[in-house]
Amino acid sequence: MVFNIRGNKLEVTDAIRAYIEKRIRRLDKYFENPDEMNANVLIRVSGVAQVVEVTIPAPKVTLRAEARDKDLYTAIDGVVEKLERQIRKNKTKMKHKAHNERYEFIMDFDIDKEEENEEIIVRRKTVDVKPMSEEEAILQMELVGHDFFVFKNVDDGNVSVVYKRKDGNYGMIEASE
Repeated sequence: MVFNIRGNKLEVTDAIRAYIEKRIRRLDKYFENPDEMNANVLIRVSGVAQVVEVTIPAPKVTLRAEARDKDLYTAIDGVVEKLERQIRKNKTKMKHKAHNERYEFIMDFDIDKEEENEEIIVRRKTVDVKPMSEEEAILQMELVGHDFFVFKNVDDGNVSVVYKRKDGNYGMIEASE
């Protein structure tokens, strides 16, 4: 696995880098070609907590987890456990989807800019919408750990948003042209 480790308000020492690489390499057993995978790791300080964010764009899904703790090493262990739990939880769903899959469903975020003095919009993201079914969008939303997911519906070709409702069910917003 190729690692991109960076720190925000924190220096990434060789010891921290080695520990992160050792812990995340535990996930290699779940991937067919782990040497071709990239792991993007961001370590930052938020108040007294150390926050570790890991994003692994895989061929069919994007895995993402975040953990925070006062101890950096505990946060690293926590984020790896979350990723492993995510993979195991969705293993059968992903195998079933990969068998019947017509489209690749990867969601890539590119942050355009962060506005400092805006009162309404504080952050913008560009979302690359991929064609997929509603079920695939729900799976992808669960994998990235978000409450909503933007995608292009294969049934009608329109941009749609699936979201998690407070009652635990899912909702759908469909855009029409």
